[in-house]
Amino acid sequence: MVVCGDDGLAHRLAAELRGVYREQVTLVVPPTGGRVHQPVVGRARAASAALRDIVTAAVSRGGNGDHGDPGRELEATEPTEDVLAEAGVDRASALALVYDDDETNIRAALTARRLNPGLRLVLRLYNRRLGQHIEELLDQSAALATGGGRATGPDGGEGSTTVLSDAATAAPALAATALVGTSKVVETDGLLLRAVERDPPRPGQVTPPGLGTLALLSATSNDPAGADGSEDSGEQGPQLLPDAAAVEAATGRGTVTLEQVSYSGPPLPAARAGVPPFGELFSRRLRWSLAGLAACVVALAVALMVVTGEHPLHATYVTLLDLFAINEPALDQDRGPQILQLLSGFVGLLLLPVLLAAVLEALGTFRTASTLRKPPRGLGGHVILLGLGKIGTRVLTQLREMDIPVVCVEADPEARGMATARRLRVPVVLGDVTQEGVLEAAKIHRAHSLLALTSVDTTNLEAVLYARSVRSRLRVVLRLYDDDFATAVYRTLRAAHPDALTRSRSVTHLAAPSFAGAMMGRQILGAIPVERRVLLFAAIEVAGHPQLEGRTVGEAFRAGAWRVLALEVSDGEQGEGTDRSAVSGAGGEGAGSGESRLLWDLPDTYVLRGRDRVVLAATRRGLAELLGRRTRQAANGR
Repeated sequence: MVVCGDDGLAHRLAAELRGVYREQVTLVVPPTGGRVHQPVVGRARAASAALRDIVTAAVSRGGNGDHGDPGRELEATEPTEDVLAEAGVDRASALALVYDDDETNIRAALTARRLNPGLRLVLRLYNRRLGQHIEELLDQSAALATGGGRATGPDGGEGSTTVLSDAATAAPALAATALVGTSKVVETDGLLLRAVERDPPRPGQVTPPGLGTLALLSATSNDPAGADGSEDSGEQGPQLLPDAAAVEAATGRGTVTLEQVSYSGPPLPAARAGVPPFGELFSRRLRWSLAGLAACVVALAVALMVVTGEHPLHATYVTLLDLFAINEPALDQDRGPQILQLLSGFVGLLLLPVLLAAVLEALGTFRTASTLRKPPRGLGGHVILLGLGKIGTRVLTQLREMDIPVVCVEADPEARGMATARRLRVPVVLGDVTQEGVLEAAKIHRAHSLLALTSVDTTNLEAVLYARSVRSRLRVVLRLYDDDFATAVYRTLRAAHPDALTRSRSVTHLAAPSFAGAMMGRQILGAIPVERRVLLFAAIEVAGHPQLEGRTVGEAFRAGAWRVLALEVSDGEQGEGTDRSAVSGAGGEGAGSGESRLLWDLPDTYVLRGRDRVVLAATRRGLAELLGRRTRQAANGR
């Protein structure tokens, strides 16, 4: 696999491919003096150099028993055709282009597709709309180059193009960290699933099973990073995808289960769509004025009916004509109708300013509805989001899709996420978060967690420190560009506030797994570490896999290799031997007719058919065997 980039994401991605997937990696980076660094405050240059040293050491030693070319690193200013050819793109199975410039990535992708039509391409683009068109263009080009069929790469996998952005890929992990304190999440079918480590149950205690037991932790649970947590520790080490007998026999050992990320706090009041109600459209004083004028009109109509003996409808009609001064003067009539006509004209004069005030108030109400909202009174248990830039906007969208109450803080009224906040009716506090009183306006005293996602590291750190001084046990998550700086901040905050949950994350650290999964193929959903080992999650078609097709879920399960977790179904579709329209609480609620959703907790007796699509958890070796990929697996890699 080939990775081309000019910042920390390229190094982190290469390390992910090498350490998690045991892939052979060629890293193409600019010369040391020509590296491009993002304009952020922090030690980005030092982090990039440190990551480069780590990856260089990793790809040069071929560790864990791998054989063949251990990988290499090339230095080039731009990914030209000659550079790509030297990197071996014509023989590679996948290429990642993660330069900070969209044009550079697109130009290199077009060249690489011409060199290798079956190459799996992963592009980093900030322009999402352009990315969709580029993805279609490159896939169509690959199909035409292979005579209209599907292009296949050297590893036997289907050649495809995937366009990602670091903001979109990091958003689910940041949202999950703010809610449940962990970034070990997998996103599928619009759901966020997390791996939860559970302590051994006490005598008489019943532990909820979640969505399935994924692993047994090492026997020495007090030191999971020690010898018992390694892959060489035998039965005392972690066991991935154990069977029921192994789980029952493993007394005193912790487990890793799969759960849905959810929010249990109070919901945000629902935003009213359409025309505001009458009570909000007009003020109370204006409503009383309109009611008084209506009472005067009714009284004048009744008086005219009594004086002239006219029909009530006719008397009302004449009163309204007098009210709007469009009736003929009552010169030849009795004194009673003349007095009533004068009173009606006087009421009409009073009606004109009241109507004008009503129009102005209605316009002001509609204008206010399209502007930013303020945090409502009594709000609590919400997430405070600092910064509505590229990352903050994606995280805001992710949180609101999960119906989580959010209050945003932004210093720039023209930030890119302000339009999204207006559209989603999310309360926004305008002001510098480092100034006193801004976080108080966002209800920091009653908040559930704080997400500091501005583009300046020092601003995020200052905001978190101030929030800690206001509320010492507040859950905080801050975005820091430098991995080393993020680790140092995390350790210091944890030492200073041991009872509070603190997480420091870098976007490159969170985005790299998604890019690595896309390079492995579109079926890879993500990876979750279990001590020193890794579990992969994939969505695959049952057809063409004899280990799955025609077998029951129980028969298809292979301990230590793979396990079927969920089945994708459409609304109203019924399966053989199970009610497929009954979706468990883990997902699928509210799906419309014809929409696909996931069915969890499959019975072991359900027979997998060729047209089924399943989500499964697997080890590295198990997934390679299941997909039939020609990979260089280590003798002890799983």
